[in-house]
Amino acid sequence: MPLRPAHRIGSLLVGLLLTGALSWPGLAQTETAPEPAVDMELRPSLSMEPEAAPEGADATGALTEDPAAQESESGDPAVHNAADLAEVEATLSLSRERIDALKAEIAAMEGDRTQQNAALIAAAQRVKLAEIEVADVEERISDLIVRELEVRGRLDGADAEVSNVLAALERISLNPPPALIVDPGDALGSARGAMLIAAILPQLRERADAVATDLKTLTEIKAAALAEEETLKANHEVLEEEQLRIATLIAARKAGIDQMSAELQAEEAEAVALAERASTLRELIGALSERAAAGATAAPATTDADLPQLSPEAIELAFADAGRTQPAVPFPLARGYLTSPANGVTVVDFGANDGRGGIAQGQSIVTRAEAQVLAPADGWVLYKGPYLNYGQIVILNTGSGYTALLAGLGAITAEIGQFVQMGEPLGTMGSRTIGRTVSTNAGNDQPTLYIELRENNEPFDPAGWWARPEQTG
Repeated sequence: MPLRPAHRIGSLLVGLLLTGALSWPGLAQTETAPEPAVDMELRPSLSMEPEAAPEGADATGALTEDPAAQESESGDPAVHNAADLAEVEATLSLSRERIDALKAEIAAMEGDRTQQNAALIAAAQRVKLAEIEVADVEERISDLIVRELEVRGRLDGADAEVSNVLAALERISLNPPPALIVDPGDALGSARGAMLIAAILPQLRERADAVATDLKTLTEIKAAALAEEETLKANHEVLEEEQLRIATLIAARKAGIDQMSAELQAEEAEAVALAERASTLRELIGALSERAAAGATAAPATTDADLPQLSPEAIELAFADAGRTQPAVPFPLARGYLTSPANGVTVVDFGANDGRGGIAQGQSIVTRAEAQVLAPADGWVLYKGPYLNYGQIVILNTGSGYTALLAGLGAITAEIGQFVQMGEPLGTMGSRTIGRTVSTNAGNDQPTLYIELRENNEPFDPAGWWARPEQTG
């Protein structure tokens, strides 16, 4: 949008110079300002509109399976893994050289489950930090957009004011006061005209200075916005690279198992059957926990008297073991060490009104679209998949009679029966709310992750169980 006040003030300056009334050096500086830096619009380059979903995606942004993918799922796992990787690669803008380098890096870990686990958790942590930085940059860009609108509003107001002054001066120029030497009787009219000009000029100088300041501010905003866009681009590149790394690591781990054992197949089928029969979360978690206890897939419940006495250093050392295949410590000892499963803003706390006439049994977090979801604790996947109106859910048996529920995901990468370590990726959120909505000022169209911790199938307040940022970052 051309800044018309600058041009109109320039016209006024020329007219006043012709009458010998005044010279405005401040306004001349405004006129000589580089025009391209002024006329550039911020809004198009800072668009906050979500990108279109990739081809083959549903309304949630999650990629849907085609018949070929379904066939590979029921056939060779290697074919299925290759198809998944190809699907991820198709959505990235990384160079082929970088993709090949990542694959070679992960191929070097073949067969080393401990190294794969460590690389997977490290990649997930980098994604988590990049998501935080992206959110911060987008907030700063939003502030710049607001500042730009304010400056442009002031410039539009100056346009109207200057237009009124120009109209008044134009009327004076159409009927100028006569020269004193021609008609001394019109001295009063000439004096009035001079007084009018003298009264207007200081105001015009003040407005010119204000316009010059706003034009300079607008240029500074544009420069700051361009810098923020570069930072945003760099963080998106990190997210893309780590997304591919995580997908490749998950595929590599799955490739280590030639085919799902009959035992795991039966376990998955039974979990799905239990979910179909259960009418409430309590019923589902109770049935799954009983089956897990019967199969001895987790450590038995322990009392406070049975808990070992471990120092914070010993607990941190236990969590640092990337080769573990069972919880690093009994769950009660993990209080204050659990990883927050997703970045976001807590909109509903445990015990608060859930917006549906009940009391919240867990926490609800509004996240970014496609945000990654991590395992909050060590545990075995009891169930994953859709359930009632909760969307895609994951239930973890974290041992010692405790379970962790995550609901509202868009896609899940973990498998039933799999042991996952704290901080390991479990899946991603969708591009909008999936499952139960949360009544918030932010609106119900944002992805919302529901988190619930239970002891002996009784929900409890997770506050105080999460690690401080410096412990996880």
